[in-house]
Amino acid sequence: MTRQRLSLRICFAIVCALLVSGNVHAQRANDEAEADNTKTKQAEAVSKEVYDQITKAQELVEAEDYQAALRILERLYNPDKLTEYEQGNVLNYIGFVHYNMGNVQRALATYEKMIAIPSLEAQLLKSTTYTLAQLNMMEENYDRTLQLMQNWFRMETNPQPEAFILMAQVYYQLQDYDAMIPQIERGMDVAREKEKEIKEDWWVLLNFAYFQKENYAKVRDIQKILLENWPNKNYWFSLAGAYTELGEDNNLIAAYDAAYTQGMLEKENEFVTMAQLYLQREVPYKAAKILTEEMESGTVEESARNYRLLSQAWMLSQEDRKAIPALQEAARLSDDGELDVRLGNTYLNLGEYAECAKAVRAGLRKGGLKNPDNAQISLGMCLYNLREYSDAIQSFEAAARVSKSRSISNQWIRVIQADVERNRQIRLAEQAARKKREEVQARLAKRQRI
Repeated sequence: MTRQRLSLRICFAIVCALLVSGNVHAQRANDEAEADNTKTKQAEAVSKEVYDQITKAQELVEAEDYQAALRILERLYNPDKLTEYEQGNVLNYIGFVHYNMGNVQRALATYEKMIAIPSLEAQLLKSTTYTLAQLNMMEENYDRTLQLMQNWFRMETNPQPEAFILMAQVYYQLQDYDAMIPQIERGMDVAREKEKEIKEDWWVLLNFAYFQKENYAKVRDIQKILLENWPNKNYWFSLAGAYTELGEDNNLIAAYDAAYTQGMLEKENEFVTMAQLYLQREVPYKAAKILTEEMESGTVEESARNYRLLSQAWMLSQEDRKAIPALQEAARLSDDGELDVRLGNTYLNLGEYAECAKAVRAGLRKGGLKNPDNAQISLGMCLYNLREYSDAIQSFEAAARVSKSRSISNQWIRVIQADVERNRQIRLAEQAARKKREEVQARLAKRQRI
């Protein structure tokens, strides 16, 4: 095998890599056979002068002196003096040299001139058409690529799967997803028939097409195939996204959990989403643990939003005591008083009424509360338990100014008033009893003196 043919294959392998991995490899066997046939025909059908000039150009190409090779070939190319067969061979080499020199536009123009030759040999026409399609694809000339590939498919009786993938890529660039899908699936079928590998990139391309069509059931099924063969955290997240769109919540959580268990979560939003999903699945303790661990490691930011979520997880885990530090930090970082009030309610649940009153009052001072009447009710309950009845009544009266809280606030006021009256009666009774005891003791003392 000559260095020229080796260089030619490497050159087009690079083109192929920019399009779809492996496109040119599908053509290698055909290209090598065609190159051998072309060389044989050249020796038989071209004049000695033309043959000698092409041979000299080949030697210069092997020495990578492309400019010198190009000068020879361009002097040689003269349609008035060359047969169409000779023209085809000379143009083929000129196009190749232009490509190796990095002048893709000149290579394209040369190959276009070449395939316009009426009597161009069928195999050469077919292989050059495919090459032109690849180069146009690389240059983002998608409409021309589509025309060339359609022409190529009319010539090719046994297309390789990579050709269908290239066609799919053209439709992808043209945003024609309806046309894109059958090309990929046909390419996969051909690969199976020929017992060739179905590549990861093909599945990714097919997945994208179905995603654009919002066919999430297909997306889900493709992601499962990708995960089975090429485990990747992005595929877990894509699968989770498909489950979300399909409303398959249990499978969604399972997908995220699998990614978490395999250590694939890395970013803050990934861990926060996992915690939220644990809460959704009613396993708040796991949510609290993951947030605590990742906040301590610095992966999850110690923000008011994240502390709020952590406190919620601990409270739903019935771990109010553990929720307090998170709520304290969340309240400290928050501009409004909502989290201070929530902290107060947690203290209320724990029976720490002084801390409860302190926190709720801080929330009321900050303001920005969605339901300040509820905060006043919480404060009133804390103050009631502290037996600060006058202040408690004031809080319930403030809450009663809102119609939805009027009934419960008035009930609490009546309870407090009843407690106050009962305590007054108890004090009066105690005073009367004390006075009675004092009278009895005075009479006894008087008798003793007599």
